[in-house]
Amino acid sequence: MKTPDGYLSALLAVLILFFGALAPGFLSSGNAVNLLEGCCVTAIMAIGLLVVLVVGGIDISFAATASVAQYLAGYLATRAHWPMPLVIAANLLTGALLGGLNALLIDRLRATSIIITISTMSLYFALLMYFTGGRSIYDLPAWWSDPVVLWQWSGEGDTTVRVTLPILVLLVVAALTAWLLNRTALGRQVHAVGGNPEAARRVGVRLLAVHLFAYGYLGLLAALAGLVQAHRVGESVPNALVGGELFVLASAVLGGASLTGGTGTVGGVLLGIVLLAVLRNGLNLMGISPYFFQVLLGLVVLASAAATGRKHRRPRDAIA
Repeated sequence: MKTPDGYLSALLAVLILFFGALAPGFLSSGNAVNLLEGCCVTAIMAIGLLVVLVVGGIDISFAATASVAQYLAGYLATRAHWPMPLVIAANLLTGALLGGLNALLIDRLRATSIIITISTMSLYFALLMYFTGGRSIYDLPAWWSDPVVLWQWSGEGDTTVRVTLPILVLLVVAALTAWLLNRTALGRQVHAVGGNPEAARRVGVRLLAVHLFAYGYLGLLAALAGLVQAHRVGESVPNALVGGELFVLASAVLGGASLTGGTGTVGGVLLGIVLLAVLRNGLNLMGISPYFFQVLLGLVVLASAAATGRKHRRPRDAIA
């Protein structure tokens, strides 16, 4: 129990009991399923952000990347009539390239990652809105927009439990990322660069290559999250994903990812996502203003930054 994941699990249990007693309908199966499915898009992006945080960087542009990749996929599917495999491949490749571009700019301009990615966030999203005019794509093909229920169980009354495609995608992403970070040489290099980039360089780790992987992987998962989000709502809306960056970042740092790099787990991020989703859902059911939840998100990130500031600040490579 005396671990970050243990404390998060205990806090999550307390919140569930609290809202179960005070928030009408919180413990219903329908609310639980909707809450879990609603977590999938942000959880996929948060897992990608975890990799960048572990490598010692930060990326604010992932939502804009997801929007660009999603809209491009929607255009190719509905206007160019590309088949499903090519649409998905183009979507993922676009996300990976935009993410990799962030790493390349950080390295070549010798600037901090947060400044570069704030700039590219504005650039990606502004270009998307300029060329699309903010128009949504409503006629997505059936293979993309039709709900996919992989397993369902119905009990007495309106009790229903189901596993849908977004949940499966999240589970696969979580398992793959945990394996990459914990079981591969590349994952060990990611931790090494985040822990001490100069020491990693001295033992032969190619910092740019590792950062290209981390930022490119986040871009790829952001693009995948865009596909999942359009699947859930049945349309591609250019600005649907932008604005939730703080929720994703707060989930990652709440789950134990350090803002100085080197630490963080997939399990912790998932716990952070679920905990914040439960908090937002419970407050909403109790009729409390959503702005109060935004206050809590800001406090989570502020507390993490304060804890980071107390640590000894070691010299960091410019790419971080």
